[in-house]
Amino acid sequence: MGLDDRKLAVLRAIVEDYVATQEPVGSRALVERHQLGVSPATVRNDMAVLEEEGYIRQPHTSAGRVPTDRGYRLFVDRLSRVKPLSPAERRAIERFLVGAVDLDDVVHRTVRLLAQLTRQVAVVQYPSLARSSVRHLELVPISTTRLMLVMIADTGRVEQRLVELPAPVPADDVLELRGLANEKLGGTRLVDTPPLVQALVEEVRPGLRPAMTTLSTVLLETLVERHEERIALAGTANLTRGNLLDFQGSLRPILEALEEEVVMLKLFGEVERSTLRVRIGDETEIDNLRGTSVVSTGYGPGANVVGGLGVLGPTRMDYPGTIATVRAVARYVGELLAQN
Repeated sequence: MGLDDRKLAVLRAIVEDYVATQEPVGSRALVERHQLGVSPATVRNDMAVLEEEGYIRQPHTSAGRVPTDRGYRLFVDRLSRVKPLSPAERRAIERFLVGAVDLDDVVHRTVRLLAQLTRQVAVVQYPSLARSSVRHLELVPISTTRLMLVMIADTGRVEQRLVELPAPVPADDVLELRGLANEKLGGTRLVDTPPLVQALVEEVRPGLRPAMTTLSTVLLETLVERHEERIALAGTANLTRGNLLDFQGSLRPILEALEEEVVMLKLFGEVERSTLRVRIGDETEIDNLRGTSVVSTGYGPGANVVGGLGVLGPTRMDYPGTIATVRAVARYVGELLAQN
């Protein structure tokens, strides 16, 4: 059966009160705290229907009710009100992020900020090389037969590799190699570089072909083959803020999942631009995280998505506030990357 507006209002009130108080919610408390316009008896009847439909449950005898995963899902999809950040919160985000000096600093500031603002576990994926483009390639001579290849992506991510040349190469020839590589690869997405790298060997003058052949092998490894994905995590201690109902009394499975980078990348790295995902309980599809919710979104400069970020916490979460914060932080990080 469908739920009428009054029952939906009761469900919204139960979710909001339980998130705020951490205590099961009774009908009398609902009538006292919310202008529902009906008697406690009517609210009890509505709660009985909500329980029968699977939106709320009674954790133990003679207690109030708490939302189920299904109840939270309906709240997020239909009942939660947009909760815009205050000017002070926006200024705090901007001030905290604007002082970052490099990409590592951006990521670490972002993950700490998310954990502080949401009081949840925050996760930020480093910009993925698979989604990045080449901004600049630098060749730094270490000796006549050894170069340091430095690849700077459009996200600010930097990769360095040593290149052992087959024979000595003069400094002027190193500049020529660098110029050709940047002319061919600059601005190109890393996933689109292999045929261009291979073409470099054919296009370079014969005298530089052995050096370019060696360089192209290292370039392919740098640009395509070694995409180590990394994440930063903060706020694990926030998991202890809740009550026993939040995680069925044990944090160990959740802590074990947080240590698995592959699991975190699955939850936070598979994101699209402007798509904010809220996964509640079983929707995470990870056994150890069935008592949690994950709010995640993509971030990046302009229209590009280069990574994901978000938070993980109990299903008893301030969804409107968390969603607003995750969106705002992702937007600011994207603007920061675009400026730099």
